[in-house]
Amino acid sequence: MKREIKFSLVYRDMWQSSGKYVPRKDQLAQVAPAIIDMGCFARVETNGGASEQVNLLYGENPNKAVRTFTKFFNEAGIQTHMLDRGLNGLRMNPVPADVRQLMYKVKKAQGVDITRIFCGLNDPRNIIPSINWAKEAGMIAQATMCITYSEVHTAEYYINLAEQLIAGGAQEICLKDMAGIGRPDTLGRIVKAIKTAHPDITIQYHGHCGPGFSVASMIEVAKAGGDIFDVAVEPLSWGMVHPDVITIQAMMKDAGFLVPDINMKAYMEVRRLTQSFIDDFLGYFIDPRNRFMTSLLVGCGLPGGMMGSLMADLKGVHAAINANLKAAGKAELSEDELLVQLFEEVQYIWPKLGNPPLVTPFSQYVKNVALMNLFGMSKGQPRWSMIDKNTWDMILGKAGNLPGKLDEEIIELAKQNNFEFFTGNPQDNYPNELPRFIEEMEKNGWERGEDDEELFEFAMHEKQYREFKSGEAKKRFNGELLAAMEKKAATTGAKPMSAADKRAALYPKAEPVVAPCIGKVLWELDYEDESMPPQHGKLFEKDQFVCALETKYGVETINAFCKGRIVGIEVEQGKHVKKGDILAWIEKEE
Repeated sequence: MKREIKFSLVYRDMWQSSGKYVPRKDQLAQVAPAIIDMGCFARVETNGGASEQVNLLYGENPNKAVRTFTKFFNEAGIQTHMLDRGLNGLRMNPVPADVRQLMYKVKKAQGVDITRIFCGLNDPRNIIPSINWAKEAGMIAQATMCITYSEVHTAEYYINLAEQLIAGGAQEICLKDMAGIGRPDTLGRIVKAIKTAHPDITIQYHGHCGPGFSVASMIEVAKAGGDIFDVAVEPLSWGMVHPDVITIQAMMKDAGFLVPDINMKAYMEVRRLTQSFIDDFLGYFIDPRNRFMTSLLVGCGLPGGMMGSLMADLKGVHAAINANLKAAGKAELSEDELLVQLFEEVQYIWPKLGNPPLVTPFSQYVKNVALMNLFGMSKGQPRWSMIDKNTWDMILGKAGNLPGKLDEEIIELAKQNNFEFFTGNPQDNYPNELPRFIEEMEKNGWERGEDDEELFEFAMHEKQYREFKSGEAKKRFNGELLAAMEKKAATTGAKPMSAADKRAALYPKAEPVVAPCIGKVLWELDYEDESMPPQHGKLFEKDQFVCALETKYGVETINAFCKGRIVGIEVEQGKHVKKGDILAWIEKEE
């Protein structure tokens, strides 16, 4: 009897590995039915990692986005899963234990079935508590091994790690090959050993295309007993993302596995919708180089998902490095030459820093040190002249145990700085904090949200949540989007954007509040009140007072034409407007 192979669509990761932002709630609602109609996915990755923080960055409530997206798959019987950074939860830095625990209750209530728990250092102490909390909340706990390639990261290393995670209660094991540099034969041996010892443990493989090993790795993992494979769809498959489901389905079928058929009409609809989201606004923040694979990643092992930020960082210091080289009478570097030097520097310093798997956030730390080394050396300074606090926390053991040994040079540098190494449980460094957030929400009059989801979001992404609530995030994103659009128009020779084009881009789902006559705008009826207009996101009931116009005949009140939230203010308090001018934008509450 043929053995069954299942597929999981990593729709969240497709976007995160391509650019900065992810689709809006309404866009997710558009594409979900077509994903279901494809008929080939047993699972869909709906959220987690940085995606919910990204929602906040452009002024959208991530809780509503998650509930909207998962609902379609819950009703269709397709499992949903999220990416979970263990000690770091959904952010880049460690999270208090009570906030981590709350996350699983919230995400289960929001419709997420499976949590993929990983630690960037592969330290079981950062994973096992999350396994227990996830199971208590009713989620499936999928423990994750971050795959990389070094003298430390052997098949035996991963087989031993899997045993610890399964003993800690893991119901599934994921091989997270974030840079796509896992060697196919080694991955096959790892999976075979796990399946021999634990035949009932589900194994899921997640491999980015990057340097090109992932397709070969998939067939080796499948033959060794792998069960579920993460795939993508055009126009975001391949490059630095993941192999396309069409290719992997055909390969598995030829190898004799039982695989689901693909509804190609639905595939083309998912492809069309995804492209429309790119054309809408997401494409302005996608680095075109992420569409290409590169074997340069084989040596340095950096993950494809961070190539966009890496190239942005590289551009930021390129001119400064060349200025230093020119001042020293040395030849300047092209961007490609600097990129190769950066990859070589990462490859050189990685073992000296204890071989942390190059995954969020440790890939960023190692890359940052490498880039600062190149910058410092261009000025004649020695290596390690600039190491930031987060990287020192990693070096000193505050984030967990490093897989390899620190170089004596790094240990001596720590001693010179009077830094102490930490050998305890990393979670002990981050005490509970929920009471502080509860107290502040009560003081501000903020709702804790359904199933405490707003409380969780505030505690998980404090800075971004404050900026979301104040409207600062939306304002900043709007400026960023307009700048990107105007830059593209300038480089392509297109005509400049009109005011109407700009409004349509910034508020695609909103309707305008229009001045019915000439007058002075009064967001507050107290004529002397210089207060700001309504807070971004303020909810108005239908026919509720929004603002007034002071005219020569008296005061004309303007009420909300629907139940909705303010998403944009065009006119400040006391400014004069003409009939037909847009005062604000209201997005209808669904």
